[in-house]
Amino acid sequence: MRVAKLTRPNTLEVVEEAFKQEPAKGQVVVKVQDVGICGTDLHIFRGERADVQLPRVMGHELSGVVTQIGEDVETLKVGDRVVLDPVVSCGKCHMCTTGHPNVCRDVKCYGVQADGGYKDYIVVDANKLYVFPEKYSFVEAALAEPFSIAANILERAALQKGENVVIIGSGTIGLCTAQAAKGLGARVLITDVVDSKLELAKQNECDCVINSTREDLAQAVTTFASDGVDVIIDCVGIAPLLKQCLNLATPLTRIVVIGFDGKEAGIAPVEITKRELTL
Repeated sequence: MRVAKLTRPNTLEVVEEAFKQEPAKGQVVVKVQDVGICGTDLHIFRGERADVQLPRVMGHELSGVVTQIGEDVETLKVGDRVVLDPVVSCGKCHMCTTGHPNVCRDVKCYGVQADGGYKDYIVVDANKLYVFPEKYSFVEAALAEPFSIAANILERAALQKGENVVIIGSGTIGLCTAQAAKGLGARVLITDVVDSKLELAKQNECDCVINSTREDLAQAVTTFASDGVDVIIDCVGIAPLLKQCLNLATPLTRIVVIGFDGKEAGIAPVEITKRELTL
């Protein structure tokens, strides 16, 4: 089978490897059909992730078809079209047993700390796979993972129908979150600095689309949500934007940050306390 390996930063090599692996108890073999390219993949490709050992097979946003089933697998059958939950957790710690395996103390991810889907076949635990309807293409289904991030963001934000949401960043996660928020009946303002990304936001029926290099974002937010902003979501994830989120917040705003910037944000606790913000 074909395998795309990151052998050193900025170098992917496609090699042929024999595939003879039999699924163990509770596992299945999946023929990979489509795999997304995540921002995480780009960081790994450029050698910016210290927790990734090379060579590494990247790819954690994948769809495929079940081709072989191991012992004691009852939830899947050969031919099922599936998407992968790429999180690998211990299943035993407090976080896992209370329904939060994504923050397990020993969490790993296919394509990051373990080889992922940039290959023709992958063997995974059956409980990490979800069947999807035939009305969706494999390309569309590969977006299940970023949409699951959007769902997690909005669940953490406790978003309600009719609330005002400000989304910073109109990349993949920002757009997925905007679509999910609209699906829940919220009003959405989304901002970015790239017009092509904002055009996609318009196509997804966001209520207000702002290019912050040409428009006053603070004024736009005040006009959009004259009674106050309920939720602000930073889908860019760079430290200075956390300060901007606090500046845009009104009393009782819930702020959600999705990003991995290790730099300090430099925010004053009083800005949270005085307005009873939730971060």
